[in-house]
Amino acid sequence: MSTDEKDTAAGRTEDLAAASRFTEQFAAQLVWAGMPRMPARVFAALLASESGSLTAAELGERLHVSPAAVSGAVRYLSQQYMVAREREPGSRRDIFRVHSDQWYEALANRDSVLKRWETSLRDGIASLGPDSPAGHRLEETLAFFEFVQVELAGMMTRWRAHRESLFGPPPR
Repeated sequence: MSTDEKDTAAGRTEDLAAASRFTEQFAAQLVWAGMPRMPARVFAALLASESGSLTAAELGERLHVSPAAVSGAVRYLSQQYMVAREREPGSRRDIFRVHSDQWYEALANRDSVLKRWETSLRDGIASLGPDSPAGHRLEETLAFFEFVQVELAGMMTRWRAHRESLFGPPPR
């Protein structure tokens, strides 16, 4: 092996070690915030990967976990709109990808969750009575979620403009 090849191999090893440290540190922060441990590790590993995408086998190898653990984590992350499952062209292997706008997508898709919560809260207010102490708490909670939904829409619009000023138009 030539000196250049040794340097390249050493650089890759250092890059993987740095990515592994980041993965575990960031995953710990996500777990602390309430995300399950394995999805947090998979998400952090995808963020830290060079391409932003890895196969289940690559994720398992990097995280030293079973394919079943990766599968469950990816299912959770897909439901949260944090990763996408794609097919590798000409292959039967799935690739799991984190997009540059994963946080935007995750938050934007909360809109349907907020609407369902609002519907449940309205039903609760009608059932418990708006003048009851419980009905009053539900009305205040409903007002909060309605406020958040309006603010979230405006915030997302401002984010798109801010993101474009920092990074240019999003890739298509």
